Amino acid sequence: MASSELIEALQALAHERKIDEFYLIERLEQSLAKSYERILDLEWDARVTIDRQTGRIYVYELVPVGEPDEETGEYEEYEERDVTPADVSRIAAQNAKGVIASIVREAGRQSIFEEFSDRVGDLVTGTVLQGTPDFTIIKIRDGVEAELPHYDVKRNPNERNERPAGEHYRHNQRLKVLIIEVRDPNSDAPKMRGEQARPPIVVSRTHPDLIRRLFEIEVPEIYDGMVEIKSIAREPGARSKVAVASREANLDPVGACVGPKGSRVRMVVEELRNERVDVIQWAEDPAVYVANALSPAKVTRVMVDEENHYATVIVPDDQLSLAIGKEGQNARLAARLTGWHIDIKSTSFTGEPLAASDGNMLIDEAEIDDDEAGVCAFVGEDGVRCRNHARPGSRYCGVHAEFDEA
Repeated sequence: MASSELIEALQALAHERKIDEFYLIERLEQSLAKSYERILDLEWDARVTIDRQTGRIYVYELVPVGEPDEETGEYEEYEERDVTPADVSRIAAQNAKGVIASIVREAGRQSIFEEFSDRVGDLVTGTVLQGTPDFTIIKIRDGVEAELPHYDVKRNPNERNERPAGEHYRHNQRLKVLIIEVRDPNSDAPKMRGEQARPPIVVSRTHPDLIRRLFEIEVPEIYDGMVEIKSIAREPGARSKVAVASREANLDPVGACVGPKGSRVRMVVEELRNERVDVIQWAEDPAVYVANALSPAKVTRVMVDEENHYATVIVPDDQLSLAIGKEGQNARLAARLTGWHIDIKSTSFTGEPLAASDGNMLIDEAEIDDDEAGVCAFVGEDGVRCRNHARPGSRYCGVHAEFDEA
């Protein structure tokens, strides 16, 4: 390869891969210096320079001058001795292919890192290029690819699974994904398995912030800051809960997120492949917030222990299964959403008076029948209602018959 042809090839590669031409040449000089040290069997280090105009290659041996430093043992001054071989271009051509490929790959990853490292948490739209049993490659734009990992974490505990259960992707399918990591090629951290052959950008379809970004697109009030998403709890592919609050007194945050006839939330649900999304009203009062989080179940009463961050929720008997949800899903998501430990009990189990009059009452007294299910009306000093059944024609059981007004 002629010297001028080498420069032309480097320029073409730099333009194609969007890499700085001079950076590419500098890296090639450093790599060739190590190669020539070995090829020429030099006693001292080598330095290689490539003329930016002609492409001619010069090799110098760095011969130390004077005495080494007493502390470090290194020389401070060097004399450059020209040791350029006659067939320097041929030797360079033999070694340049692998060196340039490595440099281009590393420089490309560095360029992508510099461009996307500040975009972690952003929503991007990509096209599915190919899929493997462990990850899917997504094209973000020309020359930039991302990895959507869906490893079996039991077999690969150090890997990730960022694909919701039940989702499968087709070639050329368009996906909205969240950038969660951009790998730094210069990081000293241990490399992941096969990292050099994998795209430097890692994206996710399971991260809770994916829902946040989708709502920002569909709901102008969230994008403008009038409605704030306070918290998100998600079980990817199945169900999510989103707590929202309004910064405007006359603006309904839940209505703004749901949209006319549910049009806004429907777009989010469709992008999430029909994952159920519950939008609930955030409240500063923890009792009200916990009750809202258990929606669609109706809550009778919430007792909170702020010191231990513990909430005991009383629900009507017919609402117990709805409050807990299938396999505990509704209660589990409500606990994640609020950050409170939630214990759900039915009224018949606790014997709680249905018409409690404290500040945690959440259902109107008019909706409650004190003698429902024939439970004894006696309430002890600790506020717990007797669990015995009332006698026929009486509001009290046999133990507390003395309290019968009759």
